[in-house]
Amino acid sequence: MLICNKKNALRLIISTTLFSVPLMTYAADHHDNHDGHDHSEHRQHGAHVHGVVETNIAQDGDHLLFEITAPGSDVVGFEHAPKNKEQEQLLEQAIAKLKKPNAIFSLPESANCEVSDIHVSHNMKSEDHDDHDHDHDHDHHDDDAHHEEHQGEHGEFTAQYEYHCETMSKLNQIETQWFSVFSHTQKMTVQYLGDSGQKAATFTAKKAVLAL
Repeated sequence: MLICNKKNALRLIISTTLFSVPLMTYAADHHDNHDGHDHSEHRQHGAHVHGVVETNIAQDGDHLLFEITAPGSDVVGFEHAPKNKEQEQLLEQAIAKLKKPNAIFSLPESANCEVSDIHVSHNMKSEDHDDHDHDHDHDHHDDDAHHEEHQGEHGEFTAQYEYHCETMSKLNQIETQWFSVFSHTQKMTVQYLGDSGQKAATFTAKKAVLAL
């Protein structure tokens, strides 16, 4: 029960602080890409910018929680439900990669951090019954385009990683190998909240370390 409460507390920190108070000037620069919604709504509606992954990190005591939101195009190269075996395989491979946080983030060995929880989800599942509805109710539409518009427009992945760090005071930086794992990504926006305060950064393939 205590562990469950700790997880819920960390997620509350992320949702109420990181998401409701934009730290990145990047977010303001791209406001018009999100249909005029404020930034607390932006994530809830799944709007995103192609080539940009969002990462929010919260630290409380000896717990560290990561939450990543990535457009499908960044992870698998498309944003619709898989249309063939090759795309289904790409989706399975991407999920497998996202379930290996130690291959995506590097934390100082001296902090003695171990992954304690992993959760990966996406909204790019195939729904065949929708195809049938479209065939009968919207014969004047191009069915493939219509299906893609409704299912793939905001296709994205969400990954949550929780770490337990025995020596949190030694956590002086966070580095990512995301760009090596998912080469379609151009930028990753990072927002951090912990004992060292609030920090924000924009990662690229050439600059992927957040100093704490």
